[in-house]
Amino acid sequence: MRIVLVGPPGAGKGTQATRLAEKLKIPHISTGDLFRTNMSRQTELGKLAKSYIEAGELVPDEVTIGMAKDRMEQPDAAGGFLLDGFPRNVPQAEALDELLQTERMQLDAVLDLEVPEEEVVKRIAGRRVCRNDSAHVFHVTYSPPRQEGVCDLCGGELYQRHDDSEETVRTRLEVYHTQTEPIIDYYKTQGLVVTISALGKVDEVTRRALEALNREGDAA
Repeated sequence: MRIVLVGPPGAGKGTQATRLAEKLKIPHISTGDLFRTNMSRQTELGKLAKSYIEAGELVPDEVTIGMAKDRMEQPDAAGGFLLDGFPRNVPQAEALDELLQTERMQLDAVLDLEVPEEEVVKRIAGRRVCRNDSAHVFHVTYSPPRQEGVCDLCGGELYQRHDDSEETVRTRLEVYHTQTEPIIDYYKTQGLVVTISALGKVDEVTRRALEALNREGDAA
C-alpha cells in the first residue's frame, strides 16, 4: 500500500506510522528522517537543505520533494510506503501526484488522524522531560511521576520544554490548520481520505487504522 499519514501535532503520527509500517511491511518515510539522512550523508540535497536551515530559512518545497523522490525510488519502497510529514502543503501534494503519475503509481489512502484541538493542547502541554535524560518523558495527567517534578528513573528535575508550552502548541496548530489541513480537502476530491479517531490507547488507534485501511483496500 502507498499511504500518506496526516494529523495535527500531538496526534501520535510518529508512533502510529512506525507501528503501521511494521504491520503492513512497508517502509516508513518521514520528513525528519529524510533531512537527517541526506545531511549526514552530505548529499547535494542535504547540503542544500543545511544551507537554508543554518540561515534560519525554510527549506524550499523542491528540496523536500527531491529527497522524497529519491527515497521512494529505493528498492524497499517498490511494494509501497507510508509517508509521514510529506506532503506538508497542497503544492507538495500536487508535486507528489505528478511524481506518482510519472512512475505509474498511485496512492491507496490518506489516513487522517483526528484529535480535538483541546486534547492536542492537553497532550503536548502536559509533557515533562528529565533534564538528565531527554528519553525520560512523563505527563502530568497520563503518566505522572511518583513525586511531582522529579524523574522516577534517575531523580533528575522534570521540566516543560519551550516547544511544549500551550502558547507554542496553539501556534503550531494554527500553522497546521493553514498549511497542512488543506491537503485533506485536496485528497477528498480524489476519494482517498480515511479519517479515524486518534483518541484512546495506542493499540486501539493502530487497530482502528488497520481496519480502516483494510476496508479501503477492499473497496479499491
